[in-house]
Parts: sequence; structure tokens; C-alpha cells
Amino acid sequence: MDLKDATLMVLTESAGQPAVASIAQCVYHRLAEGEDVDYRLLKELIGEASGKGVLRAIHARYNPVAYEAIIRPILDEIGRREPVPPRRRPAGYRDDPEADPLRASAWPPR
Repeated sequence: MDLKDATLMVLTESAGQPAVASIAQCVYHRLAEGEDVDYRLLKELIGEASGKGVLRAIHARYNPVAYEAIIRPILDEIGRREPVPPRRRPAGYRDDPEADPLRASAWPPR
């Protein structure tokens, strides 16, 4: 299942939840027009669907393989597009170049 089909399934299943249906319809129409969809809109769709019980209803209605086929394309697209936050540096990282393996004068770092 591709992203457009997955979004259509969420739209269909969210008929009783106007907030979720509105977001799903927006995403689906953008995809149908060939436009890119920002990952934040997809995250909002998943968040609203989760909060309003739509994901739970999809899980109850379909078998695990079908549920995964519906949700996975959306989650994969979020994972593909969302920026990766910078790694946290250990305390004293900038003060001691020997603590950084890329700046250490000897390998392995002491």
C-alpha cells in the first residue's frame, strides 16, 4: 500500500471523527494532486488518529497485517522526512579534544 492509499484508508475509517477526517482529507488531496506532504502534517494525522481512537478502531477492525499495511506507509514517510535531532555531546566535549575520537591525537582515545 502506498502513502496515498494509506491516507485514504485513515480518511475512510475516521468518518466519525471530524478533526481526523479533515486532516486525512487534506493529506489525501495533496497526494492526489501530486504535491509533497510535510512530515508535520502526517505527524498531526497520526497524533489525532491516536488521540481520537481511530487507530484503535482500525486495529480492532482489521487483522495485524492489514493494520500494519495501513499505518506503516505513513510512519515510514514521517521517519524518512523528519529531521534527525543533533546528538547530545558528553559533558566537557569542547573543553577536552582528547575526549572526542575525531580530534584525539592517539587512537584509541585515552
